[in-house]
Amino acid sequence: MILISSCLAGLATTYDGRDNYREEIAALLQQGKAVLVCPEQLGGLPTPRPPAEIVGGSGADVLDGKAKVLTNDHRDVTAEFIRGAEQTLKIARTVNAKYAILKESSPSCGSTLIYDGTYSKRKQPGFGVTSALLRRSGIEVYSEANFKSLLDKIN
Repeated sequence: MILISSCLAGLATTYDGRDNYREEIAALLQQGKAVLVCPEQLGGLPTPRPPAEIVGGSGADVLDGKAKVLTNDHRDVTAEFIRGAEQTLKIARTVNAKYAILKESSPSCGSTLIYDGTYSKRKQPGFGVTSALLRRSGIEVYSEANFKSLLDKIN
């Protein structure tokens, strides 16, 4: 089973209430190969919500208490991001997911890039909070940019 960011399957779950629909990714759900998750909603955040970025590191640093997730108006939403990551991991374990396809650049879901914490739209290498927790738990994380390598692997 594969976890998929809800926004990639067309649900309006992004911070601004939009989606990031990708037909080939949504097809995995239609084929019964995937389940949807939105870590930020699972952590208790509303949609829409203020944009947030990891400040002081990456998702692994957040999990280790060395960085925080702050909204652009400086509200600390670290606890919600960690709770969402933990709930996503519970879902992964429940459905025996070995893989995840998550939204790149998200402070939850980024798998190779995240925003740099300055709210200037600059990106840096790193994992979001959920991606970091899933990786620590042995789940391979892909994004909409590289998921085709996963399809080659499982097909």
